Amino acid sequence: MSHDIHLSIDAMGGDQGPRLVVQSVRAFLNHSPNVTAILVGDKAELQQAFDELGPSSIDSKISVYPTNSTISMQSKAGEALRSGSDSSLWKALELVAEGKADACVSGGNTGALMAISRKLLKTFPGVSRPAICKSVPTASGSSLMLDLGANLDCSADQLVQFAVMGSALAQVSGCTKPRVALLNVGEEAGKGSEVIQAAAKMLASRDDIHFVGFVEGHDLYRGLVDVIVCDGLLGNVALKVSEGVATFVFSSLRESLKSSPWRTLLARIAKPALTPWKAKFNPSLYNGAALLGLRKTVVKSHGGADQLGFERALAVAVEQVRADIANKIGERLQVVTDGSGSQ
Repeated sequence: MSHDIHLSIDAMGGDQGPRLVVQSVRAFLNHSPNVTAILVGDKAELQQAFDELGPSSIDSKISVYPTNSTISMQSKAGEALRSGSDSSLWKALELVAEGKADACVSGGNTGALMAISRKLLKTFPGVSRPAICKSVPTASGSSLMLDLGANLDCSADQLVQFAVMGSALAQVSGCTKPRVALLNVGEEAGKGSEVIQAAAKMLASRDDIHFVGFVEGHDLYRGLVDVIVCDGLLGNVALKVSEGVATFVFSSLRESLKSSPWRTLLARIAKPALTPWKAKFNPSLYNGAALLGLRKTVVKSHGGADQLGFERALAVAVEQVRADIANKIGERLQVVTDGSGSQ
């Protein structure tokens, strides 16, 4: 896409408030030509953030859309649908629905984001619910993983839909024959819940999915498959455990290397090797997950994302719009009825 890309951003979502959003958006737009941003949120709080950060020449690419309320992280999805029409999240998505923005980015309430997205933006035929999907680093590159928290309790049919959407995204991204697996408690046939077993049988019978069976938690980062499918509860737990382990390893290594002058010297010697290793597995670099199955681009940022992480979420949104990912996935999606892979 050659035209300017307009991002609609829920400036009140996330744990750190609008100041981080303003800071991140400024930094991102500073190296992103042909991209503008609409910050949706409380006008007074946003103005305070701009004032605290001081003037910037990049602010000509930023506009503010004032709203009267915010959907809290504790709000239920149903409550957000009933009474959230004046919220920053709703208005940010509404701008996309009305064609005034190309994509929405939010670090806010995941359930509300999915529910309002479904209402305002709609899903493609054959998709009952969107799934949160993101790229995770592996030994051989990266894999796509979904769902990561939008759907905590899934049916076998929904897992099949996720597999179809994940496979379509992998194909659009250049993988000609994506290997698709279900996350399970074992690799052997017969392992797992009735839902996982039913989904496996349905996927194995499809000729449009390269289903390779099950993958266990310890194999997530080995790069054995291209698409990892699971329900939102399992996916969210796996993702956050992984992020926690990465943070623990980095902090433990840092403290160990500071524990004596000798180790500090070793750290300086090893820094050229350690720096790219740390960068590769920095969770902030993998922030930004797309809600697959929607007719427009919506990206979920981690609620606790730092500036680098939020910038990455903005980058994911721009990449998805430029590549017209939503429509390309829609073109590739087949109506999922009986899991046979037939039209």
